Amino acid sequence: MMKQFQDMKRQHPDAILLFRCGDFYETYSEDAVTASRVLGITLTRRNQKGASKDIEMAGFPYHALENYLPRLVRSGFRVAICDQLEDPKLAKKLVKRGITELVTPGVALGDNVLNSRESNFLAAIHFGQASVGIAFLDISTGEFLTAQGTVEYIDKLITGFAPKEMLVERGKKSRYQELFNGKQFIFELEDWAYSETAARDRLKRQFGVRNLKGFGIEHLSDAVVAAGAALVYLDITQHTHTEHIASIRRIEEERYVRLDKFTVRNLELVAPSYADEGSSLYQVLDKTRTPMGARQLQRWILFPLRSVNDINNRLDSVEHFFRHPEFRELCEMELGKVGDMQRVVSKVATARINPREMEQLRTALETVVVLKNACCTASQESIRRIGEELDNCTELRQRIERELLPNPPMMVAKGGVIAAGVSPELDDYREIQRSGKDYLLHIQQREIERTGIASLKIGFNNVFGYYIEVRNT
Repeated sequence: MMKQFQDMKRQHPDAILLFRCGDFYETYSEDAVTASRVLGITLTRRNQKGASKDIEMAGFPYHALENYLPRLVRSGFRVAICDQLEDPKLAKKLVKRGITELVTPGVALGDNVLNSRESNFLAAIHFGQASVGIAFLDISTGEFLTAQGTVEYIDKLITGFAPKEMLVERGKKSRYQELFNGKQFIFELEDWAYSETAARDRLKRQFGVRNLKGFGIEHLSDAVVAAGAALVYLDITQHTHTEHIASIRRIEEERYVRLDKFTVRNLELVAPSYADEGSSLYQVLDKTRTPMGARQLQRWILFPLRSVNDINNRLDSVEHFFRHPEFRELCEMELGKVGDMQRVVSKVATARINPREMEQLRTALETVVVLKNACCTASQESIRRIGEELDNCTELRQRIERELLPNPPMMVAKGGVIAAGVSPELDDYREIQRSGKDYLLHIQQREIERTGIASLKIGFNNVFGYYIEVRNT
């Protein structure tokens, strides 16, 4: 088993390996020392046959993963989760194990790791000959942005987007730290990940296009390389369900006022200078009803508009809410039902959604219908445009209503998820579950008629299913 652990560890030497062993996730050697310190769990030692010294161990129950994993990730560690790939009871020899997920500060999908009111950006930076390219990717929402420019401009973007993890080309970590003094977790990628040809091919394959002209980044070579490196990192961390990353957008430098980190800090735009004193501008303004709105508000504060027309359009929209309180109250009430629709949709694409979140998606889509109708009949043009852009997703909403039972449980294994009539096979099993005795009596009667043995009896065994017993009378 220790050899199996070492084989897994060699795949991700820079990550803490959580090794599933029965009902526990175990860590060994240096990983155990780190886990014990960060998580506050007991560090023990055991004798390993053939080894010159004891090996350190620290572990926790597998069902406590949601409590311990966020603490490791938020402390800046990459975590590789190694699970059992077969039932130990059925394994003839050593249980097969494999890495099922690699969680890093910038690549996280679980609600227990993410902050619902903050974006969770992974950033990749590329140092070109004349400029610097950068890409920001939030896998939890599918948002993908890129830009290139001077060191000063890129520094301001890093301040604004506050990525949780930064990717740099191997050997250039010190250069990044010297130029940007970033506090993000930094991971070095091999130089092949920063090939322009490979980056373009990876982006075109992701979006199913022949070129990148439609995204307005065809000519931004350094930005393209950075964006390609971000997608390569998703491949490396085994995040292969990325259909929700369907587009990439260029950050329009000329549209926004540049705010450096000193301005953001001194004006206390998103956080007070002293954590225990005062409130930031963001905290004062944040009356948003959804996590998506909170993330958008923070973005607006950090990237003020430059265009007078854009500013006036935004102010006109705000004024409409002020002058039409009934419209504002309707929006407040309906938006309160939406939840984090953006991240729920991403969970659908990554096959991580649970039944209750699917029910939340249905509720959100019902709310979209109400909001669309309200916006389309508004007197303000900018509000009407929002209504026109909203998609009711009628077919999807009706399918969820038709196939999902109301108030489903969190876990599929608990049952009570799929509505009757969706699957004839499932309906048959449910009927057997509800009327098992009647089902056995039906089999008994059928077998009596088939065999002509009046004394035939039917029993049931959990291992072999139903069995037939003939008794002489």
